[in-house]
Amino acid sequence: MQNSFVIIHPTAKIAENVVIEPFVTIGENVEIGEGTKIMSHVSIVKNTKIGKNCRIFPSAVIGAEPQDLKFAGEETFVEIGDNNTIRECVTINRGTVARGKTIVGNNCLIMAYSHVAHDCVLKNNVIMSNAVQLAGEVEIDEFAILSGGALVHQFTKIGKHVIIQGGALVNKDIPPYIMAAREPISYTGINSVGLRRRGFSDEQVAEIQNIYRIMFQSGLSVSSAIARIEEECAKSVCRDEILNFIKASERGILKGFRH
Repeated sequence: MQNSFVIIHPTAKIAENVVIEPFVTIGENVEIGEGTKIMSHVSIVKNTKIGKNCRIFPSAVIGAEPQDLKFAGEETFVEIGDNNTIRECVTINRGTVARGKTIVGNNCLIMAYSHVAHDCVLKNNVIMSNAVQLAGEVEIDEFAILSGGALVHQFTKIGKHVIIQGGALVNKDIPPYIMAAREPISYTGINSVGLRRRGFSDEQVAEIQNIYRIMFQSGLSVSSAIARIEEECAKSVCRDEILNFIKASERGILKGFRH
């Protein structure tokens, strides 16, 4: 469909009850799920699948080519789940040969002027405040919150239930359940308020706090701290998630804050 206000490529698949405001461009091989609203001046460029009941605010650009010199025009994609809010002037680029797609899960809020680069993976319930910038191949786990203006280095991994201070430069992996701030990026405590809001018990919060006390405040090396945690802390879902994240880190984790 094409008229003076909206351009939709013939290969696009638009579900019922989708609202498309004037001056929207929807490109080749785009799918949009039921109940989604596409506001004015949005461009959905190519090879993009958007789920149900999303809201995409004016001047967002989704599915444009990755800003990566290794991109050679290969067919790559963006996948966006259900119930997401994508605010004004957000950019979400397609993947590269590295992973083939950029992924945003369900129930995410990506605020104005934020950028999601090629091959990033955002899991469910992620919040990116205004002007957060993700470089390529960043991974963000569930319920993480990135405050305004945070800059995230390529290949970085951010664990679940993390909260990152506004303006932070995130160039190390951030293990689950913690708060991270300052320059250089440092551990500043666990996200106890967020954890309790998500139904974690006092016992679980205390367990997580004790694990990170050993990791960051005992003066031990990372490997020695891991050994001590395995020896002193009983196996549990939280303990194993923390240790598995740290053991798998390729960039290395952030440091503990020192006064």
